[in-house]
Formats: sequence, C-alpha cells, structure tokens
Amino acid sequence: MPSTRRGAPRWSLIPVRVLLLTFLLTLLAFALSLLLGILGLLITGWLRGFRPNMTMAYRHIALPIAAVAAGIGLIFLTVLEIRNYRQTKALLGIERASR
Repeated sequence: MPSTRRGAPRWSLIPVRVLLLTFLLTLLAFALSLLLGILGLLITGWLRGFRPNMTMAYRHIALPIAAVAAGIGLIFLTVLEIRNYRQTKALLGIERASR
C-alpha cells in the first residue's frame, strides 16, 4: 500500500482559503439572485402591464442575498477549515506515533 506523505498543515493558509471561497460563494450568490430577481421583475411587469425598474434587482434583491450568503459562508467555511486543520494535525500526530 503506497503511503502519501503530506506536510504539516499550515495555519497561515486557513484565512486565505476561507476568504477566497467566501468571495467565490458571494459572487455565485449575487449572480444567481440577480438573474432570478431580473426574471421575477420581468414576469411581474409583464403580468401587471408596466415596465419594471431593473435597479431594484440589484439594490433590493441581489445585494442583500449576497451579503447574507457572504456572512453565512464566512462562518461556515471558517469552522470547516479549522476543523479540517485540527483533524489533519491529529492524524499526522497519530501517524508519527505509530512509526
């Protein structure tokens, strides 16, 4: 059985990964909520017979949803990365002790 040696986990990379993934999650949430907001405003305008103001899709739909997704993502990814760091560190300690 081939063993893959991994180096010790680096504490300094946790904030980088968390911020990068939070940024990507925020962009994805903003894009999807903007798309759905625009479609919703178009359908509502078509059904009610008026031209919708598309800036509402940015200000009142996409931006708040992206802000909430950023907050939730930041907390969730921080917990996940710290747990992964501690688990990897413990497993490396067990591996070193078993040699």
